[in-house]
Amino acid sequence: MAALAVLALVITGLGWHSLDSLRSNIAVAAGLGLGGADDGAVDILLVGLDSRTDAHGNPLSDSERAMLHAGDEVSSSTDTIILVRVPNNGKSATAISIPRDSYVNVPGIGNTKINAAYGATKEAKRLELVKEGIPEDQAEEEATKAGREALVKAVADLTGVTVDHYAEIGLLGFVLLTNAVGGVDVCLNNPVYEPLSGANFPAGEQTLNGPQALSFVRQRHDLPRGDLDRIVRQQVFMASLVRKVLSAKTLSDPSKLSQLSDAISRSVVLDSDWDILNFAEQLQDLAGGQVKFETIPVADINGETDDGESVVKVNKQAVRDYVASLADNSDSAAASVDPNSVTVDVANATDTDGLASRVSQALTDKGFHEGTVGNSTGQSVSHTEVLAASSDDAGAKAVADALGGVSVDADGSVPSGTVRVVLASDYHGPGSSDSSGTSAVADTSGATPAPPAPPISAGKGGPKCVN
Repeated sequence: MAALAVLALVITGLGWHSLDSLRSNIAVAAGLGLGGADDGAVDILLVGLDSRTDAHGNPLSDSERAMLHAGDEVSSSTDTIILVRVPNNGKSATAISIPRDSYVNVPGIGNTKINAAYGATKEAKRLELVKEGIPEDQAEEEATKAGREALVKAVADLTGVTVDHYAEIGLLGFVLLTNAVGGVDVCLNNPVYEPLSGANFPAGEQTLNGPQALSFVRQRHDLPRGDLDRIVRQQVFMASLVRKVLSAKTLSDPSKLSQLSDAISRSVVLDSDWDILNFAEQLQDLAGGQVKFETIPVADINGETDDGESVVKVNKQAVRDYVASLADNSDSAAASVDPNSVTVDVANATDTDGLASRVSQALTDKGFHEGTVGNSTGQSVSHTEVLAASSDDAGAKAVADALGGVSVDADGSVPSGTVRVVLASDYHGPGSSDSSGTSAVADTSGATPAPPAPPISAGKGGPKCVN
């Protein structure tokens, strides 16, 4: 669960110039097969490990384990998996949550829940090495590397990206990092009492310390949407944490910076090829409003395998199209457009039933205002286009970017403040039949899809109230 806290430190390195000791003290992981391709963004895999050791493999003390409400069971479960996309222009960052029960293909294992990739691969490799007579310490180290590699490959296969960097943090690290910034503000719609996670909070806004924050983001029982609601909690907490780290009170406080450094050196594992301080310098002008938190589209949150196991079903093409749309490197004014100020009409010029409605919904989920939706009544079109009064219209460019890079053309009949989307058979972006988790001929009876919700921003303002 603790990967939430790493994000703020990965993308907000202000003040780290005086913390060069991190380079020699932080734990590293080598040989994970990272990088090697340009897909329009730097992609960072953040992993929250349900471990009872620190980043250097040292067991936690009895008092530390008691503080975590996590029990004594040894575990390598990766219950938090987040892919951070930072477009090459460095002007934004999007943290994309992947539900831990997402049913995917894991190399060497086959179809299984994605959170099994690390732990199951690690244990299988460890047993194999021990059987060969390899010493326990060496077997543990090599098995851990195999587990990390398997998770990296599973995430890359699902999302279609090349994972460039890797960050891992355990339960204790989450507590230490939260305490280092003086606690984090959250807001609950209703009071909560759930003993399994240790969550016991009143309704309304409140500031949580480290152990309380861990309970807040770990609770999944008694939530209306189970793990998806837990992901929303994680996202609002991350947004609040980034907001806190970006504040002058944190960045100008030597004591807090020292606590952050100590927490990181004990709790965080980074890939050995990542110069985190140099990366932070590149992003030091990134403001909270450009840091967003989203979730991959889900085809069925109540899915089952053939054996009756409960899983979250995802459509790989839908996920890949969605993730690709977040690598916008545009330098135009479209990046600063408020989506809610743009009304979007969508016309379907194809034979695919319901396409206009799905695309309109995808745009609404991104914050755009819904306009007229229906079939095209004009002449047939050969390619999908976005129409506006001017081809330089910033709102039209924002819509085009949201749809995966559609061309923008001028049409004097389109009113100011309105954008018209005409969908042709070449369209394969958000909401298309082959990327929505369903198809025109698929049997979707009983499925409960969950398209990406509007992003949660780390910009100004208080915490968003959640379940």
